[in-house]
Amino acid sequence: MSATLIVGLDGTESGNRALAYAKKLASLIGNCELLVVYVIEWSPYSFQTAEENSQRHKRREEEISMAMERVIEPAVASLKADGLNARGIVRHGDVAELIDAVAVEEKAEQIIVARSSEGGFVKRVFGTATANLVMHASVPVTVVG
Repeated sequence: MSATLIVGLDGTESGNRALAYAKKLASLIGNCELLVVYVIEWSPYSFQTAEENSQRHKRREEEISMAMERVIEPAVASLKADGLNARGIVRHGDVAELIDAVAVEEKAEQIIVARSSEGGFVKRVFGTATANLVMHASVPVTVVG
């Protein structure tokens, strides 16, 4: 039976640390799939003009394409180059909520994320999305420093 590990990336160096840890863990586990997830934060509650709403779908598709090209594809290529089974996805919405949803959908055993390197007390401890994920995730979460 194969294990599935979710790796949440944010496109920063801290995400690279999470990816490196996931590689190490996957090699220790053996028969394992790494699913690299990037979430583009988006709120359905933002107020937009009618013109902005008409452009929303186009912008969303462009953002997904850019995230795949700049974050997901290089990460998956790196994992595969190391002989690991990997694939990636990009979603729009709340980071913690969607990473947890992917973990549930994929029947993952664990989520691996990095803490944020941004300022502020809560962000210094985990990062807002990471803290929410740790508190509400359906599977164990490993936070890489």
